[in-house]
Amino acid sequence: MGRDHHNHAHRSRNETISRKLMISAAATVAFVVVQIVAGFASNSLALLGDALHNFTDSLALFLALAAVRLERRPPTGAKSYGYHRAGILAAFINAATLVALTIFIFIEALDRFRHPTPVNETTMIVTAILGIALNAMITFSLRREGKDDVNVRSAVVHMMGDTISSIGIIIAAVLIRLTGTNEWDAAVTLLIGVLILWSSWGILRESVNLLLEGTPSGINPDSVASSLAAVDGVFGVHHLHIWALGPSLPALSCHLMVGDVPVKSTSRLLEEVNAMLARDYRIAHTTVQLEFANCAADDPYCLPYTN
Repeated sequence: MGRDHHNHAHRSRNETISRKLMISAAATVAFVVVQIVAGFASNSLALLGDALHNFTDSLALFLALAAVRLERRPPTGAKSYGYHRAGILAAFINAATLVALTIFIFIEALDRFRHPTPVNETTMIVTAILGIALNAMITFSLRREGKDDVNVRSAVVHMMGDTISSIGIIIAAVLIRLTGTNEWDAAVTLLIGVLILWSSWGILRESVNLLLEGTPSGINPDSVASSLAAVDGVFGVHHLHIWALGPSLPALSCHLMVGDVPVKSTSRLLEEVNAMLARDYRIAHTTVQLEFANCAADDPYCLPYTN
């Protein structure tokens, strides 16, 4: 019953995220067209760079959407865990794209320093204000889902990066108007690139960690081991592994030392262990093997239970 409720809640959440991502992607594509036209009209590298960034945002949103929909596909014999990991892969691609885009922006900005050209500040400011409004709305609408889903969070980081870029464009336009120095366009572009790189690095690191079967962020293995060892009837924790089936689906496997007890008495113990893991760590997928023995004194991988 509990697992069915969890699956229903996951499906409902999946549909909500899918709808929000579709609307956000369509709005972003429309704004990219506006930015490209405005960028050429104003001759602003910062605006064109932001248009390119927005274009990758739309790709990021569509990629996140594809991953969310792919996660709905049921498990098969060949893929017994289903397609939940598609979201982690999408997050990695999105973050890696941001890093590559930042390098391109750096190269273009350095070239603009060597060959400064005049820009139209008014067009830059108006377009940037529209960008701030759009990206802020998308970021706000996806912020809740992005807390627990690295796939959605990677798309949110894209949008936050665009909001920062738009603010930078306005600053550049104001500085150009006040000083008459066109190099501010390239200077602010470099600053935007640094901020985008900083914001995307955390997503890239987390997605690589999850692809390598690392422990999901927010879960402390030592804390989980201590909680398991504290369950009445557990005398040790052995071979503890925590990884992620998908962006918000942590999984766990372990061996529990339960001593010399009848097998029929262990059902209550397993129910208590699974309830604790779901309640305290949001780990709903578990594989627990019981070992009817006590910990060896010299076993470095066994965490003995102590009163």
